[in-house]
Amino acid sequence: MSPIPNLTLNNGIKFPAIGHGSWSGTTPDKQAESLEWLKSALKAGYRHIDTAQDYQTEKYVGIAIRESGIPREEIFVTTKLPWNHHTRVAKSFQDSLEFLGIDYIDLYLMHWPQAVLYDENNSQPTNPDGSLITTDHSFNDTWADIEKLLDTGKVRAIGVSNLSIKNLERLLKTAKVVPAVNQVELHPYLAQNDLLQFCQEKGIILTAYAATGYSYVRDDPLMVQLGKKYDVSPTQVTLAWHLARGTTAVPKSTNFERQKQNLTLPELNEEDIKRISGLDKNQRLCNKADELGKVWGWTYEQLGW
Repeated sequence: MSPIPNLTLNNGIKFPAIGHGSWSGTTPDKQAESLEWLKSALKAGYRHIDTAQDYQTEKYVGIAIRESGIPREEIFVTTKLPWNHHTRVAKSFQDSLEFLGIDYIDLYLMHWPQAVLYDENNSQPTNPDGSLITTDHSFNDTWADIEKLLDTGKVRAIGVSNLSIKNLERLLKTAKVVPAVNQVELHPYLAQNDLLQFCQEKGIILTAYAATGYSYVRDDPLMVQLGKKYDVSPTQVTLAWHLARGTTAVPKSTNFERQKQNLTLPELNEEDIKRISGLDKNQRLCNKADELGKVWGWTYEQLGW
């Protein structure tokens, strides 16, 4: 077993390679439940908490940090710009600060490249066919507004989420600041090898969401076999695989013992890393196209997937 490393972002800031996610469902009751397991995550040893304004758990992340007694500077906080706030970056960022109840955010991500129509009363306005209403607002312009946040002194690093090579290339044509992080769906069934290589060449760290691959990967015979070999759970093997590839991950668990397990990872040998990578099916388990062929309003072609 080895300690969870800190990785260094392209602006020199260090952050824990394993963070704890905070998505907690779509109802207020479920979101409120996050407080207890966020507090237990901090107790278990997590020092990186990943949230988003869309998750509606920023408030509970802030409360958990304050109630933990852990100094704020010891906890790395990531949050994200909602897809319907592309035209109101400064206001949305300030809202997140207030929801969190903290003075600064460590890492601020553009959650999705597509800009959804802003409707004050509805974060998911839809067309007659049920698809999200997107606008032609360019994510290049959104990124320019996010870059301006660095001048406020209230954010330490900025990055993106759900960007493909195609859209990263488009972004980098106008970006003054190279994103520090690209957070994407990433697990052994969706290894994202080309994207990983591209990001490494550009100095962008890949962070995995849906990092464990859920039961699909957990129950894979190879992962079960390797769990027995290393005397850990299949999930611990998967998280160790992420670290071995130089990627970071933000798994979520509501169980204290599993939270601790996910911070206690084996060192995999090279052959086993290759075997896990060989499970790649280019299979999305989290954000898949709907019956209209779209993912939150954009096609795979637009997303570059």
